[in-house]
Amino acid sequence: MKTKSNFKTFLVKALSLFSSVRLYNVTIVAIAQLLAAIFIIAPELTVKTILLDYRLWLIIIASSAAIAGGYIINNFYDREKDLINRPQKTLLENKVSRSTLWSVYFTVNGIAFVLGSIVSWRAGLFFAFYIFAMWLYSHKLKRILFAGNLMAALLAVTPFFVLFMYYKNFYPVILVHGGFLFLILGMRELVKDLENLRGDLAQNYRTIPVVLGEKVSKQFYTFLTLLTIIPIAVLIQFFDIGFMKYYFALIAGALLVCLPLIWSSRRKREYLLIHFILKMIIAVGVFSILLIDLPVILERLKTLI
Repeated sequence: MKTKSNFKTFLVKALSLFSSVRLYNVTIVAIAQLLAAIFIIAPELTVKTILLDYRLWLIIIASSAAIAGGYIINNFYDREKDLINRPQKTLLENKVSRSTLWSVYFTVNGIAFVLGSIVSWRAGLFFAFYIFAMWLYSHKLKRILFAGNLMAALLAVTPFFVLFMYYKNFYPVILVHGGFLFLILGMRELVKDLENLRGDLAQNYRTIPVVLGEKVSKQFYTFLTLLTIIPIAVLIQFFDIGFMKYYFALIAGALLVCLPLIWSSRRKREYLLIHFILKMIIAVGVFSILLIDLPVILERLKTLI
């Protein structure tokens, strides 16, 4: 009986820890890094060469560890706010003591720095700055008007810059892809602020909805939506992105459909729906990288056999 109780306690704490580090988000970024390295950033290399490069795997693991640490420190500073905005999820995450979370935080950040340093001193320095930037965002910047949204979107795309450093490749198409992703992430952060308005207001976070109101926030969202059409049009019109053009055409339609939805939204669950749609756009976009040149990709994958 005691063994069963101990196992249940262990299982709850494990689920709490996985919730704290946002395992789903970490996994999506890791997959995106791998696919970007194979099909966008280093297309001149064979799939086998890239997959057998242990330094690439060190970069991906280091990025995952640093991102997990970022979620932990963010949860630590947002605990009181999250008790208001998402009480059930926060109560689950509170099953792990703060001392344990601090231990995990320093451990994963240490892993990120050490693995990055093994790749190169530049990669080690990159992860050191990235870890510091995530702490600064969680501790200070996210409470500052506009700075929080901007920094959150930048931190989300930053793990891909270490791949540019490693492969020393930077194509214009990558810049446009990055601009599209940055705008989508900015929209997601704005929607998160709208759904977390009660907690942000109670804890004196100076977000756009708190300071400028919901109407202005929706105007900003509309502006970002229209701005996102620009990189979509540029990618479809001026770059050879193969079947991925259908993904971008579909996304343009989805974003325009979301506009009347956000203007009619008044309750948290309605904002959660839009947040979910934006998360799906990002997740599907990761795997749509495979559509850039599907016949060539299938041919390249044969090199693994």
